[in-house]
Amino acid sequence: MQEDIERRTVALSVNATKLTGRALAKILGAAVRKIQKDYQKGQTPQGKQSVKKLMNHGASTKSLDLSGDTKRFDRVARKYNVDYAFHKTGPNKYLLFFKAGQADAITTCFGEYSKLVLNRGKNRRPSILEQIKSFADRERTKPRQHERKREAVRNER
Repeated sequence: MQEDIERRTVALSVNATKLTGRALAKILGAAVRKIQKDYQKGQTPQGKQSVKKLMNHGASTKSLDLSGDTKRFDRVARKYNVDYAFHKTGPNKYLLFFKAGQADAITTCFGEYSKLVLNRGKNRRPSILEQIKSFADRERTKPRQHERKREAVRNER
């Protein structure tokens, strides 16, 4: 019984010169709002989650087939703050569950994800070693230019 009471207590410290009833009411109201916010945040997870947690939100869900790298989709989906879950159906094949209310955001995510997947091989930068070899080849094929050097003639006195 004592442990349960200790677990439920809240410590609140206030620095005020004169503690009035209004000030105390404001402080307690702020503490209650903070506790409610933390409680609500713990109830509904955001972003990537398990299918079970997504279904427990109480909202209707939709699903799409996804084949490929889920990490790339994760990066894109974080930008749009969508709630989603993956269910593996086969090797490198997944079923993407999401809230029906976020269908527009998922469509946008899918568009950006497909661009990333399609352009993956095209925008490959050459490695540093390849760059050094190409610079060396250019320097070898470049015609040499001889500079004429004049010696400074000094008059000695």
